[in-house]
Amino acid sequence: MKGTAPSVSQPPQCYQRQATSPYCPQLTVFCDFDGPIVDVSRRYYTTYQLALAETQELYQAQDEILPITMLKLQQFWQMKQERVPDVEIAMRSGLAGEQIDIFLQCVVNIVNQPALLQKDKMQPGVNWALPLLHSQGFKLVLVTLRSSSQVTQILQNYGLARLFSGIYGTEDDDAAYVNYAHVKTQLLEKAISQHSHPNRESSLAWMVGDTEADILAGQAVAIPTIALTCGIRSRQRLQQFQPTCIHSDLLSVAHYLLEVNSPRLMPKC
Repeated sequence: MKGTAPSVSQPPQCYQRQATSPYCPQLTVFCDFDGPIVDVSRRYYTTYQLALAETQELYQAQDEILPITMLKLQQFWQMKQERVPDVEIAMRSGLAGEQIDIFLQCVVNIVNQPALLQKDKMQPGVNWALPLLHSQGFKLVLVTLRSSSQVTQILQNYGLARLFSGIYGTEDDDAAYVNYAHVKTQLLEKAISQHSHPNRESSLAWMVGDTEADILAGQAVAIPTIALTCGIRSRQRLQQFQPTCIHSDLLSVAHYLLEVNSPRLMPKC
């Protein structure tokens, strides 16, 4: 007989007993949006496809046929996870010279179009992980390179905005795609100044993300970092930046943090 999965609003019984634990209300989880919370792979791949097609059409209008070979989704996403530059992705797709410049401009013009943003989907387990952490007294703060208003709207659509004590984003629609580490660090510094007590130890706050920008930002402000492999970087790539821990998704992070018995005890990953 199959067991019944616990409801999203009701944490497992073993964690219910920890809800009043003194360490829970003191711990803040600063979390990235793209990767840990939403899967952007379909949007990025569709952007790639449309940019290639648009580039091809521009040259066809001049009676020039481009020898384009479109990458499959798995090939494309593996290259993105290894942080292969878009220039090289364009070259492997059959483009050269000024064709690449046209393709890159098409990518920038297309990637944040409303129709494509709808391709972003919530990562598996997020609807369980966030309420679980919140129910145990963890403060959740979003730190993202996405537009603040855009992220807030998405979270409201999924009924998750109420779980966050703060949302720190940008006004630059292109910032998330290029993944500026220094901008992420500035946002995290601002978030920490408003949501962390100055006298508390850094181990009471964590930075969770899926790119080197998240790891570097956490390291810059001296808080432990958790890197996720469900996003746009591979485990091998993330290991190069030496995060505190590497996990597969946000749900495994939630269970990991709930296993910490005191703010000064950091179990091995």
